[in-house]
Amino acid sequence: MTEPSPAGTRRVAIVTGAASGIGRATVELFAERGHDVVAVDIAERGLTGLDDAIVTVAGDISEDAVNQAAVDIALQRFGRLDTVVLNAGTGGTPPLESADAVPAADRIFDVNLLGPIRGLRAAIPALRRFGGSVVVTASVAGLRGDAGNWAYNASKAAVINLVRAVAIDYAAQGIRINALAPGLTRTAITAGVHQDPALLADIERRIPLGRFAEPREQAEAIWFLASPAAGYITGTTLVVDGGLDANLGILPLPGRTF
Repeated sequence: MTEPSPAGTRRVAIVTGAASGIGRATVELFAERGHDVVAVDIAERGLTGLDDAIVTVAGDISEDAVNQAAVDIALQRFGRLDTVVLNAGTGGTPPLESADAVPAADRIFDVNLLGPIRGLRAAIPALRRFGGSVVVTASVAGLRGDAGNWAYNASKAAVINLVRAVAIDYAAQGIRINALAPGLTRTAITAGVHQDPALLADIERRIPLGRFAEPREQAEAIWFLASPAAGYITGTTLVVDGGLDANLGILPLPGRTF
C-alpha cells in the first residue's frame, strides 16, 4: 500500500470520469508523476484497482454536491488543489424527432456542459487560493457535425466556447482554463468499432495518422495543458485527433509508409 503524502507537500489533482478511458489514464499518469489525486466517477466499480493512495469519489458530476465533495476531500486530505480535469461525459443522441429526444438531450447537456460548469464553480475558490489549471474534455465532435449525433455535437461545441469565456474571466486571478478535443480514442465507447474490421478500416482511412489514439496519449496532452510548460496558454482548445479535423475527406489520403 502506498501511504498518502503529508498534507500540502505534493501537487493535487481532481479528475472526473476517472473510471475508464481517458479519465483513468489521466489519473494513473498524474499519480505516476507525483500528484495526489481525487478520482471521481459515477461508476463506482470502475474505480477499483487504482493505487490505494488515490482517493475515490463515487457520484454523478451533474450534481453540485458531488463536485463540492471532491474539492472538499482534496483540501481536507491533501491541503491544496492545483489541477482539475473535468473529463466526465456522456453520449447516446436519439433521432431529433423521436419521443425521447428532449429528455436525452437534457441529460447529455446536464453531464457534458452543466457538469463542467458545476465543477468550475466548486473548484475555483480553491484554485484562486493556490493558483492552478483546469482542463475540460471537449471533443472534435464540438468542431464539426456528425450524422445522428446532434445533441453530443452541440454539447461539446458549447464546452469549447464555455472554456474560452471563463478563461477570460479568471485569467487575472491566476487560473488557466483550457479544453482538450480528443479524436477517436481506444476506449470502451469505441470498442464496438474495433469488433467490425470493415468499419474500423473505413474510419481509420479518414485519419491521416491512420489509427485511433490510445487513452494515454490523450492523458499526456492533458498533462501538458495542466503543467507549467503551458503556463502562457489559456482559453484554447488543443485538438488531439491524428489529423482528423484537418482532413476534408474528399480526396484519398496519401499512401502511408509506416
